[in-house]
Amino acid sequence: MPFAHFKVPAGTLTAEQKKQIVDRTTDLYAEIYGERARPTTLVLVDEVPDGGWGIGGTVLTKAMLTGEPGTP
Repeated sequence: MPFAHFKVPAGTLTAEQKKQIVDRTTDLYAEIYGERARPTTLVLVDEVPDGGWGIGGTVLTKAMLTGEPGTP
């Protein structure tokens, strides 16, 4: 069973964008493994709470990741 797991910042994707991730990932696996993979492809889209991300020792927030005003 093909499996993909995406972790995204909470509140940064719409339901339609999440569906696009699921659809496109499923299409990709079907392209690679053939149509037999489509019905068993599992795609998870997990939302990580604000402040639950970090890189290089810096905690990232939704505002920083989306470029909202007032963000350094």
